[in-house]
Formats: sequence, C-alpha cells, structure tokens
Amino acid sequence: MQELLERKKGLHRKVLIVDDEFIEREMLGAMLNDLYEIGYAGNGREALDMISSEKATLSLIILDLHMPELDGYSVLEAIRADNEMRRIPVIVLTSEKEAEVKSLQLGAADFITKPYEMPDVVRARVQHAIELAENTVIIHETERDELTGLFHKEFFFEYGKRLDMQNDNMPMDAMVIDINRFHIINELYGREYGNDVLKKIGDRIHDLVKETGGLACRFDSNGFYIYIPHGHDLNKIISDGLDKINASLVDSNISIRMGVFEDDGNGLNMEQRFDRARLACNKLRHSYTTCFDFYNEELHSKELHEERLINDMEKALAEKQFKVFYQPKYNITGDKPVLSSAEALIRWFHPEFGMVSPGEFIPLFEDNGLIQKLDRFVWTEAASQIKRWNDEYGIYLPVSVNVSRVDIFNPMLGCILTDLVNINGFTPEKLLLEITESAYTDSSQEIIDTVKGLRNNGFKIEMDDFGSGYSSLNMLTSLPIDALKLDMKFIRNICENKKDSRLVEIMIQIARLLEVPVIAEGVETKEQMELLKSIGCDIIQGYYFSKPLPPEEFCKLFRN
Repeated sequence: MQELLERKKGLHRKVLIVDDEFIEREMLGAMLNDLYEIGYAGNGREALDMISSEKATLSLIILDLHMPELDGYSVLEAIRADNEMRRIPVIVLTSEKEAEVKSLQLGAADFITKPYEMPDVVRARVQHAIELAENTVIIHETERDELTGLFHKEFFFEYGKRLDMQNDNMPMDAMVIDINRFHIINELYGREYGNDVLKKIGDRIHDLVKETGGLACRFDSNGFYIYIPHGHDLNKIISDGLDKINASLVDSNISIRMGVFEDDGNGLNMEQRFDRARLACNKLRHSYTTCFDFYNEELHSKELHEERLINDMEKALAEKQFKVFYQPKYNITGDKPVLSSAEALIRWFHPEFGMVSPGEFIPLFEDNGLIQKLDRFVWTEAASQIKRWNDEYGIYLPVSVNVSRVDIFNPMLGCILTDLVNINGFTPEKLLLEITESAYTDSSQEIIDTVKGLRNNGFKIEMDDFGSGYSSLNMLTSLPIDALKLDMKFIRNICENKKDSRLVEIMIQIARLLEVPVIAEGVETKEQMELLKSIGCDIIQGYYFSKPLPPEEFCKLFRN
C-alpha cells in the first residue's frame, strides 16, 4: 500500500484507451489506473483529436481495431504519418490473428487479445511497450551530435560493427576529415562562426552518406569520420564531396584535409581502417599542395617504423642510446664573436637503425606524450652538464632546452625545473627555456600564464621558431619572453633573396620594440653572419661556428 501511495504522489505516465465498448474501456482502465493516468476515447475520430492535442504527454495508446466513424487501422495510419505522434507506442486490441500482421506493418508495438488476459499480463505488456519506446527516444536523442545531426563516435562504431557483421564483413572505405587549425578559427571569428562551419560540413557529409550508403559521425571538436561501402568511384566521390564542402563554406580562410583508407577486402576491422585513414589525414597537417591523400604501403611501412621507435623508447633511455649534444651560440654585437650560451640537442643512436633523426622521433613522441620523458632526460643532462663545466672550467655557460607543448600543461613543470637547478647549485637563468611560437597560439592564455610563472621563478624564456607561427603583433606585446629565435628557414636564402633579408630585418625591429635580443639559428656562411650583424642580430647559432658537439668536444671551445 505504501508503494502505491508513493506512485500516486509521483509523476504518472498517461495512457489513452480507445474503444467504442464502454465496459471494455472501463475494464482496462481498472487494470491500469493505479499505475498510470488514464484517458478514454469512444471512437477513432475522438481519439485522433485527443492524441493531437496531448501528443507531448501521452506515453501509450491502447487501440481497438473495430470502431465506428474511424477504425483502428486508419488511426494507426494517421499516427504513423505524423512525426511527433509516431513516437507514441500503440498496443492493438484484437481477437483476430490475421489482423496482427497488418497492425505491425502500420507500426503497432504489441497486442492485447480479447477477451483480456490476466491483469498482470496486461500490465506487463503496457509497461514493456512504454519502457521500450522511452528507451528508443533516449537513444535517438543521445546517439547524434546536436549541432551536425551526425552520430556520436560511440554509436558510430557500434552501428558500424553491426553493419560489418550483418554484411559478412564486406569491404568498407574509411574517410577522416579534419578542419585545419580550427581552434584559431574559433579564436578569430568566435564560436558561433565555428559552429556554423561545422554544421555546413555536417550537412554535406549527410548528403554524401545518403548518396553512397554507410554511416558518418562527428568524431571530435573538428573531426568527422565517414564509413561507406567499397566499390564506388572513390576519387570522384572525394573530389565531388570536397568541392561541395568548399562551395558551402565560401570563406577561403577555412581549409580541410581528408585521409582515406580504401578497403579491398584485406580483413581489417573498423578501428584499424580508421587508424589508417587518420594516419593519411595527419600526413597532410602541414601540406599546402593537396587536401586529401590515400593510405598506402609507404605510410604502412612508416607506421610500422614509428611503432617500433615508440616501443624502443623506454629501452633506449635505460641503455643510454640517447645522447645530448650542444651547439654553441655566439654573441656578435662586439668586434669579435663571443661564446654566450649553447642549445641542448638530443641524438638517438639506435642499435639497429643507426642515428635516428630528431625530426623523425620528436614529432612522434610529441603526438603520444612520450616527449615528456625525453624532455625530462634532456633537462637533467643539461643541468648536470652546466654544473660539470663550472666545476671543471669555472664557467657557468647558460644552456637552452626545449619545453614542449605537452610539458607546458604539466602543473608540476615549475617545481621540476626549479628542483633541477637547485640540485645542481646554479641560478634558474642559466637554464634557458625554449618554447615554440606556435605553442602560444594553441592555447594562448593558459600557456602565457604558465610562462609567467616560470619567469617569476627566475627562468628566461626564448621564443623558438619565431616567424613560423601565427602570432599577431598585438599578441606579441603581451607575451612573456626574453629572446626571439628566428626560424632557420628565413636565414637560408637571406643573402640571395632581398625579400627574406627585409623580412628578417622587420622581425629584428619587432624584437627591438619588445626590447629583447634576437637569435638566428641555421647560419652556415660568413656572408649570412655579416649580413645578420649589419641589420642588428645579436646572437648566432649554426654550422658557420660549429655543428652540435658532444660535451667532451664542446669544452674545447672554452679555450678559444
């Protein structure tokens, strides 16, 4: 009794009983009225009027098939034709087995036979039909991204796996679409503009899926996955699809890239296909010549090699395969170049592959987070080397080390670096911290706050690769930095190309405005060095003075 009272106090689902027989209606109502709010209609016409006015609150309709004015079949047809009413489950009252098939075809959820079954059976059927319909609504509302109408990734992969199973793992092509530098689009134009871009791309993807079959989802903030049956003219599909997306965006500031895995029955599962499509998409991250690419054997070999490097990283650290080399930096503001600092550069001497290029493994480790362990190793080695050189030669030579984007988001970064300099007994300004310009633009305020904290602890910050990122002049005035380091691509043709020379001169003028010194890396000739000196560069780094050296060779520079 207490449970019944609690139910009556709570929210009741509403059930409409439609039957022209008064006694039949009352009998059903008596079976259900302790659990549900009951409404009654004596014929189909009256029922449709009530359903239309109460469609937002009705949980179930119990419908007799044989009624005057408008029979149950007609009511079912009217319900199915209305997008809002069709969500309401209908249980049909019938004593005719042959009527069941037609009722199911018209959307009936279940049947109650006449004469009525035991009350517990009727109540169970009603409860099951309501719960099934409510669960369906919940799934429908949560399975799709609200902005684009595409599946969420969890439902996408679940439905995709079912599709594979139901079709005997037929070949399916996987496509990955990303918007280039989407976070910058949001920052420059606002989130509403960014959402409009996502919606337009989602609309075109809907069209593509309708034309080819398959599924699509919004995978993350700016990524989309498309899964379609193999066998179409894939090049045409991609070309037409990209043309339609670009036409809908109009704005030339928006660019996308697409990676494609073409399945020819090689037996890979859905996740593996998208891993390969993602790899092809990521390959285009810094490409300005094409916007789509296919996964191929070259990428496959590269993927296997990269996986090997990832797996070997821990062992390499333990076996000291990584070595820290030091490239000197010379101050050229006086009559004679003076050794002023050095940059710590990592080298990997792999027992099988020989010396692995940093350009090969550093981006790889940045993507998967292993860069934190490698950076910690470099910091530790560099700090120890600063101490050793002072112990042996009485010189505290500042050494710059790289701080990756991953490191910056480590809340313990300041403590880690401070502990290192304290352990080795020197002040923080001897360990220079290089942070790339592009890192500031990725999450500007959070990174700026972190860098301010490091500077408050006494560390000096060098902005690395200046000129290769997207810093605005307004942004530069608020960045906490102590030096600008020019990207080497600006130095390469500085003597041959007047535009490059003028561009470097402008960047040096910006540094003067910020009252910070300029470091030029990648200087290889005397002509480059003299030109840089003439336009106001402060510090030079490059093969003109020295290649990166192991510590035992670098120390010879102290005697010069």
